[in-house]
Amino acid sequence: MSTVAKNEAGAAGRPAKTRQPLSDRAKGERKLGWLLAGPAFIIMVGVTAYPILQAAWTSLFNYRLTDPSAREFVGLQNYVTALSDSLFWQAMLVTVGITVVTVVVELVFGFIIAMVMHRIVFPRKTLRTIVLIPYSIITVVSAFAWYFGFSVGPGFANHWLNFFTFGMWSTTFDWFGSQLPALVVICLSEIWKTTPFMSLLLLAGLAQVDSAMEEAAKVDGATFGQRLFKVILPNMKAAIMVALLFRTLDAFRIFDNIQIMTGGSQDTSSLSVLAYNATINRVEIGMGSALSVLLFLCVVLIALLFIKGFKVDLAEGRS
Repeated sequence: MSTVAKNEAGAAGRPAKTRQPLSDRAKGERKLGWLLAGPAFIIMVGVTAYPILQAAWTSLFNYRLTDPSAREFVGLQNYVTALSDSLFWQAMLVTVGITVVTVVVELVFGFIIAMVMHRIVFPRKTLRTIVLIPYSIITVVSAFAWYFGFSVGPGFANHWLNFFTFGMWSTTFDWFGSQLPALVVICLSEIWKTTPFMSLLLLAGLAQVDSAMEEAAKVDGATFGQRLFKVILPNMKAAIMVALLFRTLDAFRIFDNIQIMTGGSQDTSSLSVLAYNATINRVEIGMGSALSVLLFLCVVLIALLFIKGFKVDLAEGRS
């Protein structure tokens, strides 16, 4: 018998995978879940759907607040203009760069902090409270603090760097005078504030790791690295995906830090800042709505890529 025939015979001999019907208990739990979450879900859809649909509709018009009588339907022209503008792609590049850098660094430091909080015995509650302090500060306040800390003159960053480099660093260095130094400060402020949030999400994932499995691997002679990559991280996959998803979506919509520190100057504008400038500063409601819709579509695409790419059942991370 040929190989193809054998394969076909083997495939024919295997029973087809059939989906098991839901039990009465599972049906009851699903019904109860919809009854509990349904009202809140309907309200959330109603509250969020109208602004999104309104923005999508407004984006089809050439509409300026300074001349509302000249409102004109232009179809997808605002999207064509935005996508063909180099400022849009510059803002996209900055947004993606900030997102990748901050999320990766936060994941590493957040996991280290989560491991410490998970294993430390005393003072566990005090440590968790201290770690949460940066995240509890309002983003605008945090951004102003970082801006003044790195500003020329009253800022302490240049003076500290001058002291630790034995006078080699200039105390008059302008961090916000060019793109790269400004983006460094923006990323540092974002990492400082949101790493505690990442650590809390990862701490919840660490609590799901079976200590018996880790102890058994340790008894078998597995090193810490082997236990980390073979036992701990695989059992935290759902929690890691949720943490990365939440932080990526949040970082991709970065606005406060950039608006306060640079206002989008020095080629540091993100998509959110670009949409804000078009809507508020230039009162181009149609173009601003188009940019907002494009930002929304990017966020939805990121969410779909994460969920499909990780292939994780989010029910595993319920606790």
